Amino acid sequence: MLASLSGIPDTDGKANGIELGNIAASGVIALRRDDGSDTQEIYRPYTAPGVYVPTVVPASSTSGATSPWVITSGSQFRPVPPPALDSEIWTRDVNEIRELGARNSTTRTPEQTAIGRFWFLVGPPSFNPIIRQVASARHMDVVDCARLFALAEIAANDAIVAVFDAKYHYNFWRPVTAIRNADITHNPMTPREASWLPLGETPMHPEYPCAHCIISAAVSTVLRSIAGDEVELSMTSPTAPGVTRKWSRIQDYSDEVANARIYAGFHYRFSTEVGKDMGRKIGDLTVGTQLRGLEARAEPKQ
Repeated sequence: MLASLSGIPDTDGKANGIELGNIAASGVIALRRDDGSDTQEIYRPYTAPGVYVPTVVPASSTSGATSPWVITSGSQFRPVPPPALDSEIWTRDVNEIRELGARNSTTRTPEQTAIGRFWFLVGPPSFNPIIRQVASARHMDVVDCARLFALAEIAANDAIVAVFDAKYHYNFWRPVTAIRNADITHNPMTPREASWLPLGETPMHPEYPCAHCIISAAVSTVLRSIAGDEVELSMTSPTAPGVTRKWSRIQDYSDEVANARIYAGFHYRFSTEVGKDMGRKIGDLTVGTQLRGLEARAEPKQ
């Protein structure tokens, strides 16, 4: 913070801005003091007495119980269960990722491989650069920038709460587990591959729905609602050195994130679609109810 403020002259405006920021930060800290984010992790691995299971404890098992900002609870937009293991959707999507998401895939193109690796990048570094570019492209002043970032971050936070509520509610298996155990589903259309590996290292939490998808969809919905869809965007990623991804629509960025999780071997297509749908609902709810701007005052009275 001190580095970012060092180039600003020491004026009353600067002092007042710092004071206002401190007040706002203190208010948020007080508001979220008992939000459940420090709940002790108690995930219980499933096993039989004496039987070994992998010993890494899954991540974020308590995140779905954290108090959200906008949604009423983590379960408000909880989706229907994942498809049955003898269904057409399951058969289609597990076979797609078995081919397209394999580490040694012969069907994934070089560009798809680059996209899959690019979006190993997750969390705020994967979407904050997009928010900054949208604000810059629309020449927003400091107040509108603050509002845009606040809405996007609120939507992203609630997307995390919602997706981990669903993940640990359904506890659905990842492709690497499903494909290596395909024989126990008794689905003759989904062959087992004993040594199958995904392009990247599978995230340590249940599969359904796609977390990266819900977050990017929630953020992109906020951005599109406020700034429109057509914006020139570009990003680099530390997980794909030398690669620059470019889009001319915010929606294209969100769709690429979803496809990347298939290329990476992490998520089935049905899970990416469900995640995007949940994200859109959370983004719409955030813009429709929080920090209403000039567009709200322009709406006709009922």
